[in-house]
Order: sequence, then C-alpha cells, then structure tokens
Amino acid sequence: MLHPKQALFDTDEQTTALPVVDHYCGVEVRMDKSLALQAEMGPVFDITLDLEDGAPVGAEAEQRQLVIDKALSPANRWGRVGARVHPFDHPAFEADVDALVGQAGEALAYLMLPKPRNFADLNAACAFVDASLQRHGVRKALPLHALIETHGALRDVQAIAAHRRIESISFGLMDFVSAHQGAIPRSGLSAEGQFDHPLIARAKLEISAAAHGHGKTPSHCVVTEFKDSDALQNAATRAAREFGYTRMWSIHPAQIQVILDAFAPSTAEVDEAIEIIYAAQAAQWAPIQHRNNLHDRASYRFFWHVLERAHRTGQVLPAEVRQAFFAPASSASA
Repeated sequence: MLHPKQALFDTDEQTTALPVVDHYCGVEVRMDKSLALQAEMGPVFDITLDLEDGAPVGAEAEQRQLVIDKALSPANRWGRVGARVHPFDHPAFEADVDALVGQAGEALAYLMLPKPRNFADLNAACAFVDASLQRHGVRKALPLHALIETHGALRDVQAIAAHRRIESISFGLMDFVSAHQGAIPRSGLSAEGQFDHPLIARAKLEISAAAHGHGKTPSHCVVTEFKDSDALQNAATRAAREFGYTRMWSIHPAQIQVILDAFAPSTAEVDEAIEIIYAAQAAQWAPIQHRNNLHDRASYRFFWHVLERAHRTGQVLPAEVRQAFFAPASSASA
C-alpha cells in the first residue's frame, strides 16, 4: 500500500518536519545538561548553541570554539544541534560563520541568523554562508533559520519566508518589543500579555502565515517565566492552537517537556487520525465515510499531519502504526 506521504503529497509539497522544541543555551554547563537530556529523550527537541544574546560578551573566539567542540562531540548523538551566530551587521558575523562552517559544517543541523534588518540583510547573510560552505568544501546544504525581531524584517517577512535557503522562521519577542521604544508596555513581554497586545499578535500572525505560505516552519518565541509551568503551558497551547506555530523556543530544560505536551495532539485526536488514515489507505485513498462525516484527500492530509505531530512530540503510538508509517524503511520508501 502507498505510504501517506506518497499518496497525499506532491514532491514539491514535502516540507522538513522539524522537532517541536528549539532549546537555546549559551553557557557550557547548560550545553552539557541539554545534550545529556537530548541523548536520553531522543531527537524530540533541537539544541541551539548560542554565540549571540545568550552567550558571554567579550569572549567571542572562545565561545565559537566551545560551540564547535560541542557540535563535534559524541554528545551530539542525534545530529540535532545548531548554532545562533551574530547578526549580519555585527563585526563577529563573518568569523562566526567561517569558523563554524569550516570546522563543524557537516555536524551542525542548521544556523540561526538573528536580527536581519530587512530582506537584503537576510539575503546577504545567506550568500555569505553559501560562499563559506563552498570555500571549505562542505557538501551539506546547511539549513538556515531566520529570526524576525526588527520592523524591517517583519515588513519583508513574505520575501524572507520565500527565500530558498530558509527552513524556519522564528519570532524574537524581546527585541521586537524593545524596538517599539516603550510604546508596548512591560506586560507585552509576559506569557499572557504577549498574546493580547495587538502589535505583538499581528507580528506573530504575519510570521506564522508567511511561513506556512512558503512551506517553512514557524517557531514561536520564548516564555521567560521559566518556573511558571502553567503560564508556559497556556502560552505554548495558544501558540500552537490559535496562532499556528509548529515549533517553539525553550530557554530552560524544565520547559522542554511542557512545550512538547502542549504541542502534542490529544489521545482522542490521535485515535481519530489513525482510524481515518487506515480507512483511507484501505480504500486506496478514495473518499470514505467515518462517523457520519465524509473525508477525502484534503482531510486525509490534515489527519496525516496529526500523526506526524504525535510522532515528533514523542507520543506513544501503537506498534503497528510506528512500523507502518514511521519505521526507517517506510520513511525511506516515502
């Protein structure tokens, strides 16, 4: 039988399904703890090693080498470690990219490009990365992620999302609020207030819509109240269910599981998706009736994405479902 990916999607519709959590750390002890946790939990979250805002100031060369060493270490068991470099207009940008690409280009899962002022900035940064890859003979087309946190980048978000080298777009809440020079109140930085202020909500929606429109992954910003699991749970749920984000930042290990749980489909949603996908497959993907509702390939795509999200968030799926749809052999055939 055809795998759902073969039956329901054209080749150019296939997008990279990234882990739901993007976990940031810029200090060695936190890097080590995060890598150990990832080795234990599996590749259900990415780790972004930070050279920018989350890293010490004044030790850029040392931080670059630390990130390179961690990316190349056996602790990077799943190959899901990336790095955030300095902004394109920062004096350290070129050195960051050249060192990371030259020494760890094959080991890194992606590079995060922060604070582009506009599409031109982003395009130039991508071009520099590609030139560095070629210069160092790195065959891997290292994926690039963009962080939207300036007025100009938000204005150009459609063009940024359409860029062939961009895999994911993140929203940078704190810098975006700061760019308004006090016009957005302090409450806009909170777990609850960031969803209620119209300027912030507009930015979130524009970024999510642009990403989905161009087949890229929208990644939601941080929640700084890292000890308030209820606030984080509510924010992550709203990001996923109301604003269409399929990935979210974590800045503390305790946030990872909370975000995974919030982004995961419910047991009832998973059970329904399994029933419909199996029935559709048995009908050779022709329309079916299920619980007095008609379904065809349009709705099958939705239910397949439910199953994919369950798999990406580490949900326990029936063994036959894992074997049929997510085992390496079935993935390779897809």
